[in-house]
Amino acid sequence: MVKPEGVTRILLVRHCEAQGNVKRVFQGHTDAPISENGKKQLDLLALRLRNETIDAIYSSPLQRAYQTAEAINQFHHLPIHTKEELMEIGGGSWEGKPWADFPVIDPQQSYYWDYEPYRFAPAGGEPMRQVYERVQRAILEIVKENVEKTVCVTSHGCAIRNILCWALGYPFEKLNEVDWGDNTAISVIDFDSSFHPTVVIQNDASHLSAEVSTFAKQDWWHRSKRIPPQE
Repeated sequence: MVKPEGVTRILLVRHCEAQGNVKRVFQGHTDAPISENGKKQLDLLALRLRNETIDAIYSSPLQRAYQTAEAINQFHHLPIHTKEELMEIGGGSWEGKPWADFPVIDPQQSYYWDYEPYRFAPAGGEPMRQVYERVQRAILEIVKENVEKTVCVTSHGCAIRNILCWALGYPFEKLNEVDWGDNTAISVIDFDSSFHPTVVIQNDASHLSAEVSTFAKQDWWHRSKRIPPQE
């Protein structure tokens, strides 16, 4: 896709499938290894981006995001810059625990995660508002360091959701209206000379077959799952 003149483009990529995605546990800052299926996703992602013009690559330091950046970089041979502000939300007491347990062990925060994520703030972890502010700051820093270039950024599902919420111009309180992206899904955000974002592509995982897609085997991400139960 040709980038218009005067535009700085961010290719925002969610990391490949990791063990936590398969086991359905909260990964957060846990540095979980990627799965065998994740390696297949990376092969397809690398081919998808092989002929894209990429001038710089930034990644979360967590291995599931960094290995995604490395796979993309096999055809571009660029330095990979790690940026802690691109990390996933810190889960605190939620780290490493099964998603299925949260409605029982922490019903209030579980409700917030599912239906009002802008209120989510796990014990000992990172409030969602903090994630929203840090990822926005990180993306703007990257854009200002790479004016009129195309930059690939590898990050995480919740972090990317917050970036898209901001880039789409939604108020933070409408975070739950932003769709989740499959593992290795690509979003494209263009920034003009005033650093105003425009989302060009959102959560495109067309390079994945149904056999390789993580979302094809799960249903938690459906919009229907984000509708609060009627009292």
